[in-house]
Amino acid sequence: MSFLELRSITKRFGGLKAVDDFSLSLEKGSLTALIGPNGCGKSTTFNLISGTFTPDDGSIHFDGIDISLLPAQQIARLGVGRKFQVPAIFPELTVFQNLKVPTLQSKSYFSRSGSNHMLLEILSQIRLNKKSDTPASQLSHGEKQWLEIGMILAQAPKLILLDEPTAGMTATETAATAELIKDINKSGDVTILVIEHDIGFIEQLQCPLTVMARGQVLKSGSFDTIRNDKEVQELYFGKEASAHA
Repeated sequence: MSFLELRSITKRFGGLKAVDDFSLSLEKGSLTALIGPNGCGKSTTFNLISGTFTPDDGSIHFDGIDISLLPAQQIARLGVGRKFQVPAIFPELTVFQNLKVPTLQSKSYFSRSGSNHMLLEILSQIRLNKKSDTPASQLSHGEKQWLEIGMILAQAPKLILLDEPTAGMTATETAATAELIKDINKSGDVTILVIEHDIGFIEQLQCPLTVMARGQVLKSGSFDTIRNDKEVQELYFGKEASAHA
């Protein structure tokens, strides 16, 4: 069994199937991007993995446990961390204080050890070591996004779900975010699944892709394979891209 395995999951809202017989398998320590047009079911899939929704059919297994019907808080305690599009930080606290918040009630290594050393390492990893004492409200939009990623790392997650982590970022911040995500993934301890619309950013991640369409898997493969697929070009990149492929 894979580290994260979605088996033929379906989620209905009235007569609409937002996710329709969707399957996905991720190995431990992998980095994968989930792409597709608006309304194709990407965010619903994240909601199913994180426990916001429960599947109507199919099952979700995480680290050997069937989490299909577990509540969101229990899934989070098992090691699933999720970053939403809008940063959920505490603007009145400093950057370092924000990093400490998730450890206060966490059973993570950081909480047990009482050590600030690992938090300082995270601070450096998210490129904010020079802004440790800066109020989070004074950070740029991109820096706020990095801070929230750091807050997730402080919970010692096994799986991180990143929902459009570069939304609203400058080109420089987007490139830095791609490097940050790859750095996090290099440890091999954290599995990462990314939703993103910025194809340039997805290319920088240099990771396998799964393309969703109408709640189902359309294609899976490398960036180059997906980018050159005529069906994906027409659906996601537009017919003009297909004509010039």
